[in-house]
Amino acid sequence: MAVIDAGVYVAGRRVGGRSGAADAVRASRAQGGIAWVSLSRPRPEEMRELAELLDLDPLAVRDSLKGHQRSKLERYGDLLFVVLQPARYFDDRETVECSEVDLFIGPDYVLTVDSDDRIDDELVREKLERHPELLVNGPIAVLWAMMEHILREYGPVLAGVENDIDEIEDELFSHDEGVSRRIFKLQREVIDLQHATSPLPEMLVRVQADLARGDGGRTAPAFHEVEDSARHVTDRVDAFRHTLESALGVHATLVEQANNDAMRRMTEFSITQNDQVKKVSSWAAILFAPTLVGTIYGMNFDYMPELAWPWGYPMALTLMAATSTSLYFVFKRRGWL
Repeated sequence: MAVIDAGVYVAGRRVGGRSGAADAVRASRAQGGIAWVSLSRPRPEEMRELAELLDLDPLAVRDSLKGHQRSKLERYGDLLFVVLQPARYFDDRETVECSEVDLFIGPDYVLTVDSDDRIDDELVREKLERHPELLVNGPIAVLWAMMEHILREYGPVLAGVENDIDEIEDELFSHDEGVSRRIFKLQREVIDLQHATSPLPEMLVRVQADLARGDGGRTAPAFHEVEDSARHVTDRVDAFRHTLESALGVHATLVEQANNDAMRRMTEFSITQNDQVKKVSSWAAILFAPTLVGTIYGMNFDYMPELAWPWGYPMALTLMAATSTSLYFVFKRRGWL
């Protein structure tokens, strides 16, 4: 088991140094404090051993071992099982990578399980140790600090996604063939981010309701502020998704319009080409008629009656002219010339 840290806290302050997970639990119960154990990628048998010591619900332990859970909050008696999904954004690949952090919140203990080493547990721990007035509220303070930290870490992720969406909007009218692929790929990343963030506001509402029932109806302003932050995050993610859907629709419209323009140009070119073929064919027919007559009378046969006629030559010229003129008017009437 990779134990990141295991500490004992009494009246909001840490007592003693680092110790084993089991020792920290026993010491905290002996002193009336709380134990905070942070694990990274625990093996199943070690997780079950700690679950037996803390009397964790088997269903929650099974979910933690199975992994790949979406953000959720479930209560098993005195145990509050919370799954959070920290996220990181890689601008060079335009991808959002979500990991998983499981929190087991009991009356006198906090167990955090990081499956991917993506959450800096030490930062959260150091922050609370600098403010014992927060940690004196018990294990629920760790849940607040962890959610507040993860929501703050969403800031760079949202900024990266927003920057890429701005770039996509600038590229929409550039006729770049890769824009649609980029939009669709980024849309998939935003959907993953939406799955990680959308349950958070309702989770925080449930936490506040639990605190109100256990504290005579008193409100929890700290959790209310985190809830506001969670709603701001989910609203931005929803806006990203709608923007990308609109961008994909606009791009599809632009592509269709470009295709229609290309088809129109092809049709116009085809019509123009057809008109030119008609003109060429018409003039070819007109010129072919006198050529045919001249060719026939130029065959030099001995017995051609027209050769002996006084009007044979004028008749041949008249026949050529009449044939060509008749064909010209025929083609002109049909609009070929």
